[in-house]
Amino acid sequence: MNETRLKRRQWGWIILLLAIGYIWMIPLIYMVSMSFRTPENAFNPALFTLPMTLHNYKLVLTENPLHVHFFVSLIISLASVIIVTLGAAMAAFGFTRKDVKFKKFLYGALLATLMVPISAIVIPLTQLNSVMGWLNTFQGLIFPYSALGIPFALVILKGFMDAVPGELEDAAMIDGCGNWRLFFKIILYMLRPGIIVVVIWEFMTCWNEFFLALVTMSEQMKKPLPLIPMQYSGMYFSRPNALFAILVLVSIPMILFYVIMSRKFMQGLTSGAIKG
Repeated sequence: MNETRLKRRQWGWIILLLAIGYIWMIPLIYMVSMSFRTPENAFNPALFTLPMTLHNYKLVLTENPLHVHFFVSLIISLASVIIVTLGAAMAAFGFTRKDVKFKKFLYGALLATLMVPISAIVIPLTQLNSVMGWLNTFQGLIFPYSALGIPFALVILKGFMDAVPGELEDAAMIDGCGNWRLFFKIILYMLRPGIIVVVIWEFMTCWNEFFLALVTMSEQMKKPLPLIPMQYSGMYFSRPNALFAILVLVSIPMILFYVIMSRKFMQGLTSGAIKG
């Protein structure tokens, strides 16, 4: 009797979660449906309509160099991820193992920056980029993204760093391992679960960022991929199907990235939870 009730509860939760998932997916389903519609059905409120066409995708792929914007986003995101990962790992190593003056104050100051939304500092960052001549350049986004990403990454990696046994480092130092070799050969390996979390989180954050990229990149061929739907919204305002086709194409890279990396992301988070 207990097993029957347990199975009923399980099926009840499954049905409930499927219903919630379907409701949550309705906007995405509607977006995909709009991208396959003909102009006659563009404003039809139905979730699915017939006939369906690929003309919208052919239009946006032939008229717009989406591959160029894709590589712009890729370069900016990868560079930011590398800087954030190395910078946060070094900071976590220093705050945890080294006797740095005022390190508690510095650590608290870095954590305080997590409370500042990016929208509040877009204007100062844009002015700084203008003074340094970084408008319409990759570094105009790479360095702000890196500076904004390091505090969060530091919180993650310091938790893993606290779990690394100090005896392991002492043994390495006795064997003649210097600080740099210790960091790159041992510390980074021990921080691997946390680094996976940081890499995935920072890559997705940089790839999807819109506001700072909008005011920094004004040249056509240097705009990252998330700016393209807004860029063509005016051109395609009378053709919303083409606009939704662009939205689908822009969403595909992140969806694939999440599907591939979600398991490793969860493994890294649970590894940190188990360690303490």
